[in-house]
Amino acid sequence: MKHAPLKNLVLAAMFLAIGLVLPFFTGQIPAVGKMLLPMHIPVLLCGLICGWQYGLGVGFVLPLLRSLLFSFPAMYPNAISMAFELAVYGAVIGFLYAHSKWQCIKALYKCLIPAMLAGRLVWGGVMVVLMGLSGGVFTWELFIGGALLNALPGIALQLVLIPAVMVLLDRTKLVCFTRSNAPAKESA
Repeated sequence: MKHAPLKNLVLAAMFLAIGLVLPFFTGQIPAVGKMLLPMHIPVLLCGLICGWQYGLGVGFVLPLLRSLLFSFPAMYPNAISMAFELAVYGAVIGFLYAHSKWQCIKALYKCLIPAMLAGRLVWGGVMVVLMGLSGGVFTWELFIGGALLNALPGIALQLVLIPAVMVLLDRTKLVCFTRSNAPAKESA
């Protein structure tokens, strides 16, 4: 497509806007917002639909911009650590999906799960550094609680919602699953 970069830029801006607005639906009860992880969903979709570069950019900018505009999440350490976490989500899922041989539900899960694991590991690493800089300590208990236990509802939501949205987009022919990454052979 001739205008693919422009289309991806517009879609990335749309995912950024969705990421700014979506937490308002869960933000009235902060504990629910932290459990459902509403900013993660548009970043993961951006990486899948627009590519890893756009997923990385939207993922990094989204929590920082949201913190500047709405003072939530708090810039230090939450928004900064989330910026790295979400950037990894968008980059990893976009890269893996673009380079997978098959683009289908099975391949989607093979990309979604490693992206979620990598993002959480990066979040933990950044939190260790940020807490160390401020004289605090980020323990394994805090990591397991923040990355896994408190996030279980959001993880489950992502594992159900992301593939469902991609199937819906495939059925409406807005974003189509492909059989192979290889270029189509021309007939002689």
